[in-house]
Amino acid sequence: MADKSSSNAYWAANVRIILISLAVWFACSFGLGIILRPALKGIMVGGADLGFWFAQNGSIYVFLVLIFAYAARMNKLDKEHGVDE
Repeated sequence: MADKSSSNAYWAANVRIILISLAVWFACSFGLGIILRPALKGIMVGGADLGFWFAQNGSIYVFLVLIFAYAARMNKLDKEHGVDE
């Protein structure tokens, strides 16, 4: 029984990390790049307004950061639950 609850806790933590990562990526790509684009129109970054920059480049950069953050957090979670390599 303890093994099953540990397994359930591991997967619950894994799913929580994934959902948080997806929420951050959604907020940056859809929220800042599409919904808030008119509000960010006056701020210029590299010759383009900030809303356009988030739609074209920002979401990709956020995705790359999330990949490394996810890998680091999963390594820590694996060690906590004794399933590390």
